[in-house]
Amino acid sequence: MPKLKTHKGTAKRIKITSTGKLTRRRAFGAHLLAKKSKSRKRAINTTAVVKGGVAKNIKRALGA
Repeated sequence: MPKLKTHKGTAKRIKITSTGKLTRRRAFGAHLLAKKSKSRKRAINTTAVVKGGVAKNIKRALGA
């Protein structure tokens, strides 16, 4: 079976932690920030963990 290529778009957006979890940035933090509350903007600024079947597909795309 040939080697799988890394999906570069996914690799730029998602990082694998030392324990094997996948972290990603949250959406809606790029523009139109004046109407969003401070607490909402702080929540957007934190990283999120990818879970479930989606994580399995992403790991395959990253070749991990």
